[in-house]
Formats: sequence, C-alpha cells, structure tokens
Amino acid sequence: MPRIAYVNGRYLPHSQAAVHIEDRGYQFADGVYEVCEIRHGVIVDLTRHLDRLDRSLSELAMKQPMSRAALTQVIREVARRNRVRNGLFYLQVTRGVARRDHVFPSDDTPPSLVITAKITDPAIIAKKNETGLKAITLPDNRWDRVDIKTVGLLPNAMARQAAKEKGAQEAIYVDARGMVTEGAATNVWIVDKDGMLVTRPAEHGILRGITRTGLMDVAAKLGITIEEREFSREEMLAAREVFITAATSICFPIVEIDGLPIANGHPGAMAERIRSTFFDVAEKTVI
Repeated sequence: MPRIAYVNGRYLPHSQAAVHIEDRGYQFADGVYEVCEIRHGVIVDLTRHLDRLDRSLSELAMKQPMSRAALTQVIREVARRNRVRNGLFYLQVTRGVARRDHVFPSDDTPPSLVITAKITDPAIIAKKNETGLKAITLPDNRWDRVDIKTVGLLPNAMARQAAKEKGAQEAIYVDARGMVTEGAATNVWIVDKDGMLVTRPAEHGILRGITRTGLMDVAAKLGITIEEREFSREEMLAAREVFITAATSICFPIVEIDGLPIANGHPGAMAERIRSTFFDVAEKTVI
C-alpha cells in the first residue's frame, strides 16, 4: 500500500509530498519535531509528546500550526491511512515559507506542518534487545540548547555515521569535563557498581526524553529508585548495565562501548524488567 503524508493541509502520496524550497526548515533548520511510537494500534504517550512540542515552539517563539485537538485528529488520520499498528509517526513544524532572511518573517507567515507515519518490524527491535547494541563515545560538539527538539541534527547525524563506521549503533556524547550527556538520538542510563539506576538530570545539556520520563513512572511502579546525577565515561564503562532510551525502542541494552565490554558483555536484567512493564504504564491513545 502506498504511504500517505500530510503536508500543510493536504494528504498526499508520500512520493509526491514536498515543501517549498524557501521553507525555513530547509534554509535554516528553523523547525522542531516529534517522533512517537505506535504500538498495537495505539499511540504511546501522545500527551507528553505534544506537551514537549508546545515547549519547543514556545522556546523558539514559533506559532502553533493548529489546535491540539485538530493536530491529534490529523496524527490519527495519518496513522490510519498508512495502516500503522506497529511503527511510528514523525511530526515537523517549521516557521514557514518566506524570502530567505536570517530575521524571522512577518507574523502573518503560517507555520509549515508535515506528518508522516511508517510501519516498523517488532521482530527487529526484539532481536536488538536480545543481543544488545554497541556504542562509541564522542566529544559533545552540539549547540547549547539541546533541550529544544529542533531539526538541526547535523552533529547527531555525523555522530551516528561515526558509530556506523566503527561497527556500532549509537554514539554517546561526553562533555569537556568527561561527563556523559546523552546519545546522538537517545538518553543514557547506567546501573552503577552499587546497583543504583542512574541518569543525568535533564535541566541542562540533554533533551528531556519522553521515554525517559515514562521510564521513571515504570521505576516508581516497580519500586526502583532512580538517582539523577552526572556520571563520567569511566563510571559508565565500569557499570553493571548501560542502556539507552528513545520513543521507538523503549530501552536498548548497550553491551560494548569503545570496543570494551559492559559487565559480562550481555544485556542486563534491569533493562529487561523495565522494558517488559513500560507499555502497561504508558498512556495509550487509540488511533
């Protein structure tokens, strides 16, 4: 079945979907986005994703493309038209189309809205959870406002490419003090040598991941204490477990970093315990 995309008020065949060459997302990366999991025919944690979208737009003084109720209906319609029961939707808002100028366009410029959806294979995700992933570390060279989910992802793309070239699946950023910030497209967690579940605070230096927040709900239900604090690359390498969280993967175990095994080099029990409970706790919006 051909994929369908929503572009500025129109549902179009994916192959014909396009935006103007002077869209500010294309010219300046002047836009924000969200990616949300669809699982068993429901959208996972939609409210939190839309709350974060609202924050990203506000931080960049960008207008809402439509009301939340209308946006929710368009998201659901895109998912239905693409017959996605297991997969994701991608939503992008930019400041709109205007003559190229660094200064923001006039206030009457409508924002651009693009929404796509695609099917993913749960078996592929299950295999990654079974075997675990490899990662590398890199100096964090991104701009200071990584708390905003913008489409300006060139450093992240370069980091992922560097990981691929070394046979890894994720790149983990380390700041100038040697402290872990986050992955190129994930938040990073460790189980430290004392068995404590640890993740970096989300006040500065990382994106406040929606799955990260949902994992905290899961931990509370399971009686697992989380310590929000910084941790170094060295502590991460010595951890009992390392795993990464993202909307479309929940939590993938990391079994090797920079060619060095994490613990015994196999996925750990904490990640599995959390992953198996996550969907029961998450908000579910029927498509």
